[in-house]
Amino acid sequence: MSSTTDKLKGLANETVGNIKQGIGNATGNDKLVAEGKAQELKGEAQKTTGEVKDGVKNVADKITGR
Repeated sequence: MSSTTDKLKGLANETVGNIKQGIGNATGNDKLVAEGKAQELKGEAQKTTGEVKDGVKNVADKITGR
């Protein structure tokens, strides 16, 4: 998966997770809040993976002179 794909999927998961948390809080559904938090954290991890891939590529480009 490319770094851009990781970042976009991460952003989508964060957004959906936040929406779930909001709905769960509004309705008193603790299970939905927990699911939303888990999905938000998954999204953060995906975005971080994409950022790390970008960093590795940038270092590799500098080393190879690109």
